[in-house]
Amino acid sequence: MESLEQSKTLVDQAYEVILDALCDGTFMPGERLTQEDIAARLKVSRQPVTHALAILKAQGFVAPSGRKGLTVTPIKLEFFEAIYQFRSAVEPLAVRLATPKLTPQAIVRGRSLVEHGRNLVLAGDARATLRADMEFHSFIYELSENPLIADTMRLHWQHLRRAMGKVLRYPGMSISVWQEHGRILETMIRGDAEAAAELMRTHLVEAYTRVAASDGESTTA
Repeated sequence: MESLEQSKTLVDQAYEVILDALCDGTFMPGERLTQEDIAARLKVSRQPVTHALAILKAQGFVAPSGRKGLTVTPIKLEFFEAIYQFRSAVEPLAVRLATPKLTPQAIVRGRSLVEHGRNLVLAGDARATLRADMEFHSFIYELSENPLIADTMRLHWQHLRRAMGKVLRYPGMSISVWQEHGRILETMIRGDAEAAAELMRTHLVEAYTRVAASDGESTTA
């Protein structure tokens, strides 16, 4: 976590930085957070941190702990299941709608996103890899030209960030994710919307299965 600048409101900046820390694992589930500690780390007063934490509390990222503190809420397997049930229904639809809208420019952009993601995996940059993963899926939402898909996904996107971060931290997952992205995109480019939609559904179902397995391993360890 770094100190904040004045280009945005301090509340907005504090919210974004704390949320990033929650999503990338800097703040772990169950960890206790205090306004004083975060304000000191961000080199700001407590007021913007208080407001930012209030928003995160309302969104379910943190919960009250004792008289003054908050704890990072756990990522429950049931919540993962709900996320991936939702995604496995919505994202194949986005693929079906997007496939006939692939222009030469969109194909170039899509392949560039996949190549960029693979390069980030090789570079070992987990945070940037997660951001690239979201950009790939957002590319398909935008290409579908269905505003309800993009808006609905945006509504839940911050929780999806946290879920996807856990998926990508699972050993060996990142390169598999980008191999699957590449297959989905190339199938779309061939014009086979149904096959591409099925690949997307399988991609999401298997991601959930791997997360569930890793949760079981951590529970029994």
